[in-house]
Amino acid sequence: MNYRIIAYIVGWVLNLQAVFMVLPCITAVIYQEKEIFSFLISMAVCLALGLPFTVKKPQNKVFYTKDGCVAVALSWIALSLTGAVPFIISGSIPHPIDAIFETVSGFTTTGSSILTDVEALPYCMLFWRSFTHWIGGMGVLVFLLSLLPLAGGYHMNLMRAESPGPSVSKLVPKVQSTAKILYSIYFGMTVLQIILLLLGRVPLFDTLCITFGSAGTGGFGIKNNSMEDYSTYCQVVTTIFMIAFGVNFSAYYLILTKKFRQAFSIEEVRWYFGIIFAAIVIIAVNTRGMFSGIGTAVQQAAFQVGSIITTTGFSSTDFNAWPSLSKSILVLLMFIGACAGSTGGGIKVSRIVLLCKAASKELQLYLHPNAVKKIKMDHKTVPHEMLRSTNIFLSVYLVIFAVSVLIIAIDNYDLASSFTSVAATLNNIGPGLEIAGPMGNFSPFSYRSKCVLIFDMLAGRLEIFPLLLLFFRGTWKRF
Repeated sequence: MNYRIIAYIVGWVLNLQAVFMVLPCITAVIYQEKEIFSFLISMAVCLALGLPFTVKKPQNKVFYTKDGCVAVALSWIALSLTGAVPFIISGSIPHPIDAIFETVSGFTTTGSSILTDVEALPYCMLFWRSFTHWIGGMGVLVFLLSLLPLAGGYHMNLMRAESPGPSVSKLVPKVQSTAKILYSIYFGMTVLQIILLLLGRVPLFDTLCITFGSAGTGGFGIKNNSMEDYSTYCQVVTTIFMIAFGVNFSAYYLILTKKFRQAFSIEEVRWYFGIIFAAIVIIAVNTRGMFSGIGTAVQQAAFQVGSIITTTGFSSTDFNAWPSLSKSILVLLMFIGACAGSTGGGIKVSRIVLLCKAASKELQLYLHPNAVKKIKMDHKTVPHEMLRSTNIFLSVYLVIFAVSVLIIAIDNYDLASSFTSVAATLNNIGPGLEIAGPMGNFSPFSYRSKCVLIFDMLAGRLEIFPLLLLFFRGTWKRF
């Protein structure tokens, strides 16, 4: 274990956290809010903790998969703990566990909230909540890699540990260049959505917060009813960008490099849009009687389907009141999630496709035991290692899910609330059903349950294993 390089990376993350807090400070100045001092103190804390680790570069910059996973997990924990400090100091969220829950929900782009009255928060705090989505969407370590060249090819281990999906590949030979490309696309799409919302006469502050939530697929609203009060134009633009940010960013790179055929032939992306289309049609038909016309039903169905499958978590209506069929589809979409290599959460469409193909292969082997059949994705044979990791991921995922539901059930709420609260946090969705529904929040849960859900949010964002490695004794052995 290369402890020095891990401390160096975590130190830089804390330094970046201090830089990120400049924006809510500017917001506090604009709106003349005294909460600016909470951010100034928090910035001082981040720099006091981070600078000592980054003053001197480590001599040994080589780190392997284990080191990368530990660095990523510790960085996200440090990011969440220091990000909660402004809420605690200002008194906006006085209880530490509640503040950490809210901050972890922001950085992991979950969007679950313990706040009963969001609109009571100062503007700078609302801005910080939403901005944490944008920071966590593409990943703070990916951002760090775009600025800080590390050691040779080993720093690919950082990107693998933080980026979602069963496999992570470089767009170009250099990892630093790959990170810059990803953030360039991310930033460009963010700016485009800001421009379109401003053209629709959405206030600048609202535009920024909505865009940060859409880009990071987070979903923190700055109004108590989330997106319900905004115009149809605003909801349609947000729907388009939520779905767009759930696409594998490799497809955008291929489009930018004029490799259109390759971009549109990515199997995961085709399945992603196919699932979205099918879900919208079924829900629109199922809920058409609840809206003024079929057009409104399609628009509302598209918004909620896009919000749930991309794990954004915005809500434009109380889908908790929808028919059982529609709610069941939304719950299933919670588990499917967005594409690998996007800012979305969930199990990921690529894993679902792989599992379906593996099941199909097994059935064919029952019929033809001597047949030799390979599983292919995008016309390429899927390595056995990827299938193994997908199966193990799903197994561990189900164990964590089951244990979490059992612990949450101690609070003695209804099954739908307990089940969907875990689904919403482990898949980084945001709202669940019943108590944790789109018009509810997570404040009624006990602090024990909130700690479990905090773990679930981090585990879901980091794809489980980097976080679990922290609890494995062999991780900390020196070799």
